Amino acid sequence: MQNTLFIGGGNMAYAILGGLIRSGVPASTFHVIDPSPESAAKMTELKVHCTVDWPSNFKAEVVVLAVKPQVMQSVLNSQAAHMGNMLIVSIAAGVSIAQIQTWSLQNNARVVRCMPNTPALVSQGISGLYFTGNCTETDRSTAHQIFNSCGEVVVLNTEDEINAVTAISGSGPGYVFFLMEALAQAAQNLGFNEAQANLLVNQTFLGAATLAKQSDDSFAMLREKVTSKGGTTFAGLEQLRALGVSEAIQSAAKAACDRAMELQHQT
Repeated sequence: MQNTLFIGGGNMAYAILGGLIRSGVPASTFHVIDPSPESAAKMTELKVHCTVDWPSNFKAEVVVLAVKPQVMQSVLNSQAAHMGNMLIVSIAAGVSIAQIQTWSLQNNARVVRCMPNTPALVSQGISGLYFTGNCTETDRSTAHQIFNSCGEVVVLNTEDEINAVTAISGSGPGYVFFLMEALAQAAQNLGFNEAQANLLVNQTFLGAATLAKQSDDSFAMLREKVTSKGGTTFAGLEQLRALGVSEAIQSAAKAACDRAMELQHQT
């Protein structure tokens, strides 16, 4: 693993670093720049050095941009002189490769854009990666190692696909939590207390997701296997169809993708 410097030490950086260190990469391989005392405390837990400014005693070959999109330009402008010929990895939504190259004063910078998601915090994330054409095999291997440490990876063919990944897996946990919230409320309406309802719903979603991942059957086939005509699941699904739930979910994903494109133009 190449020496890697993270600019930004928030939750996603913490998740990625934690995964890498658990996988056996020495903490000394990493350094974090973040002015926040809270971030510094988190990095201390991982035994990763965290400073306010670019470190003079750490030779980085990779820089991971883990700051909010609205501060990306000022961060890159202020750190451009240090970045040289490093591989740049960005996990910021809505910031294009062209913007990163312009703001870092490197028109030919090797850049990886990534859209991870919050289950990375428990090493169960999924990340979409897009590489500029000048990325080397070493660059690709490094990016895969970084994001495989906190889940799985999908390589994208075009940069625009980042917006679609944002809508599906980036925002997807929010949709899932919304459904879990609704089903837990239904459980309480049927007489369960909150703890019982949460246990029933958590294990149902976890079990269904695990079954789907381990099965060769399609989602549709798995649904059909638990649905007997005239049975309880059939009755519940008929109500979901009548209310247009499938169409609503597809519409939600489209709205999220549209918003991701809008944000990219606003940044």
